[in-house]
Amino acid sequence: MAATSTEQLTLELSLLAKALGHPARVRILRLLLSREACFCGELVDELPLAQATVSQHLKVLTDAGLITVRNQGQRSCYCVRRARVAELHELLGGLLAVAVGADGHGCD
Repeated sequence: MAATSTEQLTLELSLLAKALGHPARVRILRLLLSREACFCGELVDELPLAQATVSQHLKVLTDAGLITVRNQGQRSCYCVRRARVAELHELLGGLLAVAVGADGHGCD
């Protein structure tokens, strides 16, 4: 990740956290991480959600850049953008490292 301002990093982490702010989207990301790629219908079969609801969650994850979609005829194939997940890991890891390394600050 290129050097950016703290404000930009904060906005980026907020965007990614919001994308993962629903249990269905976390489940979808987990499913996609366990496979090379997946069609929307396969995800619908795995989740207790309507196809339209799954599609809405996929759009949020796509808009955040966590997954990509490739249209194959009338079907949509989704896969994880692992570089973007690595960015999330770096951003979240930086935040948590500050929290864990705090010297006596906080409520504990």
